[in-house]
Amino acid sequence: MKFKDHGEENSNIDISPLIDMVFILLIFFMVSTTFVKDMKLDLERPGASSATPASSKSVRLFIDKSAQVYMDGQSIRPWVIQSKLKEQFQQGVSKSVLVVTDAGVSADKLLEVVDQARLAGATDVGVATDKEGQ
Repeated sequence: MKFKDHGEENSNIDISPLIDMVFILLIFFMVSTTFVKDMKLDLERPGASSATPASSKSVRLFIDKSAQVYMDGQSIRPWVIQSKLKEQFQQGVSKSVLVVTDAGVSADKLLEVVDQARLAGATDVGVATDKEGQ
């Protein structure tokens, strides 16, 4: 009677299920991550001692040095802000708005943009400072 020696057995571990799980986890984290779209404008943000980090789900409006307003990477007129924001809010976007402005922008222009955002139905309107995450 012959007995099989277990020490000489070819022991291979199949790692293909492990690789499958790694790719599934990678896809899950990529889909569940929110990406913030920041414009690449050269803005010198104003400072504030009471600054806190803004929500990454906020709709962002940008005002550059020449008082030009941008939303979703496109230049828009201030009177169009209200209708564009209403459209986004109806699609289920967060009703939080963050105005990213240059330090040299006049208070009148900033107030005009904030006012249009509030008229559109925004619940929270904030102004980005130099301490707010880039």
